[in-house]
Amino acid sequence: MIPFPAFGHMIPFFQFSIALARDGVKVFYISTPRNIQRLPKVPAELSSLVNFVKIPLPQLEDELLPRDAEATIDVPFEKIQYLKVAFDQLQHPAKNFIVDESPDYIFTDGPAHWTADIAQECNIPLLWFSVFSSATSVFFGPPEYLVGDGQKRVRSSPESLTKPPEWLGFPSLVSFRDFEAIHALPGFYGGNASGIADSARVAKVLHACQALTIRSCPEFEGQYLIALERIMGKPVIPVGLLPPKKEENRVIINDSSAKIFQWLDEQKPNTVVFVGFGSECKLFRDQVHEIAYGLEQSGLPFFWALRKPDWASDDLDALPTGFTQRTSKQGLVYIGWAPQMEILAHPSIGGALFHSGWGSVIEILQFGHCLVVLPLIIDQPLNARLLVEKGLAIEVERSKDGSFTRYNIAESLRQAMLSEEGQKLRDRAREAASVFGDHKLHQDHYVHELVKYLKNGVIKEKHSPCK
Repeated sequence: MIPFPAFGHMIPFFQFSIALARDGVKVFYISTPRNIQRLPKVPAELSSLVNFVKIPLPQLEDELLPRDAEATIDVPFEKIQYLKVAFDQLQHPAKNFIVDESPDYIFTDGPAHWTADIAQECNIPLLWFSVFSSATSVFFGPPEYLVGDGQKRVRSSPESLTKPPEWLGFPSLVSFRDFEAIHALPGFYGGNASGIADSARVAKVLHACQALTIRSCPEFEGQYLIALERIMGKPVIPVGLLPPKKEENRVIINDSSAKIFQWLDEQKPNTVVFVGFGSECKLFRDQVHEIAYGLEQSGLPFFWALRKPDWASDDLDALPTGFTQRTSKQGLVYIGWAPQMEILAHPSIGGALFHSGWGSVIEILQFGHCLVVLPLIIDQPLNARLLVEKGLAIEVERSKDGSFTRYNIAESLRQAMLSEEGQKLRDRAREAASVFGDHKLHQDHYVHELVKYLKNGVIKEKHSPCK
């Protein structure tokens, strides 16, 4: 397993590793020491099958990449390109390890383009494990559509990202808004300090891999999975949604987390809105404040897991003046790490306001909560449109420049949680839980079928040693 050092990548790779280990597969998970230390604990019964391989991240000059920065969460957005520079230098030590262990397969992440060279040199089958939805992968298209300059590339302008692709073959809402496309085009296709664009990284992996494995299932993304296999021209294997399991007992790490559950226990069932934008989304001050005022104006009970923004001098500075006092009987803001899975599983939670990252979609929908989505970066806008298309979410209305107001937040929340027209949304979310929360379906069926494919589906000679 070779994930890119972003928690939106490393956590799915970890969950995938656990799922494979439950089916008897021995896994080596390659990452840096600090990133491995920050991953969840491996279940004791699987500890002999999941092996962490710690490779120190090569050091760059401090002004480019701080010494303790090993993941995207550790650096501002503009320095992620230097993290890619350091990540690419893992190629040689990773190859040395692979030479020594001679594994049967390499599961790689899209940004890890150098795994294609290792796989070829060592004659080891390469499989791409996509941490994104099928709809996202289909939207960007096959590898030949990802590379080239200017008009040679299919996606050559922001406008080209604002409509569903012609190769899809069925109606879809999955595309970017104008204000999103302006940033998505240079972000994915543009140059960076590593010298290789993200689109070129993905294209190289897609060309080299024997098959695509993807965290999805036909029960939710059937049409998109069929379209993905058709445009890629190679097997696309859904491994299931890999929904994480909550702890059997509540995770009480300190007095503050105990207060979370004490407060939730006092609320009525299915009435509380969970609010969370994860660790990768770095909200601006005006965005945090508009969300806060929107929650207040909605009148709904809320629990907000808020990571202290870099611009805030302390916890109090992160929120509008007087907000905590005014909403003390309405909601609870918890700044710092919170046991999200256990909170989402609490019977008082009925809905969620979040960024629509794919991992969070899976976590939330397994409990059948209705969704209000406010996408911010990378694939989140595409996931948001997919959820709206499926009748599972309301997207917060925004201006042409991407800004939103407290009124937009409050209206979306009330519509989803209280209105008659939102009843269909709430019903659909509860229906979706039967798929998203079916651990037996994802583990015993999809992961098990993948393991059978790994054992029998790819015919290969015993690979020769790496050169």
